Amino acid sequence: MLRYLLSRLLRAALTIVAVVTFAFVVLRLSGDPALLIMSVDAPPEAIDAFRAAWGLDRPLWEQYLRYFLQVAQGNLGQSMRDGRPALTVVLERVPETLALTLPAFATKLLIGIPAGVYAALNRNRLADRLTMVLSVAGFTVPSFVLALLLVLIFAVNLGWLPSGGAESWRHAILPVITLGLSGAAILARFTRSAMLEVLGQPYIRAASAKGLPWRRVITDHALPNAAIPTVTIIGFMVGSLVAGAVVVESVFSWPGVGRLLVVAVANRDLAIVQTILLLVAFTMVCANLVVDMLYGWIDPRLRTARTQGA
Repeated sequence: MLRYLLSRLLRAALTIVAVVTFAFVVLRLSGDPALLIMSVDAPPEAIDAFRAAWGLDRPLWEQYLRYFLQVAQGNLGQSMRDGRPALTVVLERVPETLALTLPAFATKLLIGIPAGVYAALNRNRLADRLTMVLSVAGFTVPSFVLALLLVLIFAVNLGWLPSGGAESWRHAILPVITLGLSGAAILARFTRSAMLEVLGQPYIRAASAKGLPWRRVITDHALPNAAIPTVTIIGFMVGSLVAGAVVVESVFSWPGVGRLLVVAVANRDLAIVQTILLLVAFTMVCANLVVDMLYGWIDPRLRTARTQGA
């Protein structure tokens, strides 16, 4: 078990290093921040001074080495726009993003899992077909299209809800619905597939043959075994809470991390973009580690296999 845990931690560390490298290289190759932050009419001496102040005049390998060492020490750099620590700027936006993503995540679970289970228990019936049609529509329609459709219906035509901003809880309703419905559709399909696979197993038929009530067969045998693939998808959703809000926050002018990322990319504010990408990667890694631990709790067979392997 210890060997397995160490291997997972090593993989997590390598993932973080890969994200740091990817973010650094791509952002440096996408354009010169000095020309975007400063006016193109600025004197060449001022542009050169800006590059020297932020270390952009150094060779790329030296910039990367300095940045990597700074990240290893917990220093994620400063914003090129206002000189504030990048981590401080990003963390200021995290509560606003969580105000959307946490209710949206709860919506995904409350709608997606029961819908998937219900569809599986009513396979090939009208309820199953209707659920699958809605789920396919939910995850194939892009989030920005769904967001604009909700704005058109509930903000423009009906006038029930505001179309953007973050002044009150009413402003969060449409973004939460947008994020929640798309995730619920994906979760419903995976839950249905997992349940159908489990319901076809011999131990389900054996439990029914022993005279157990069908409700107990579902709750005691089917649901726990179908939970493993479902937990995998849920873990991915937890890890992508921040990344998934980028488009929705932009559409609804919500002042969260996602909107900050869009603005920072447009302005080539390197430290802000790199910090957000590291935050997303760290969240994904932590979510995957938690999912791995939940596997052993849900299915003792996996825990036993890991212990024997260690």
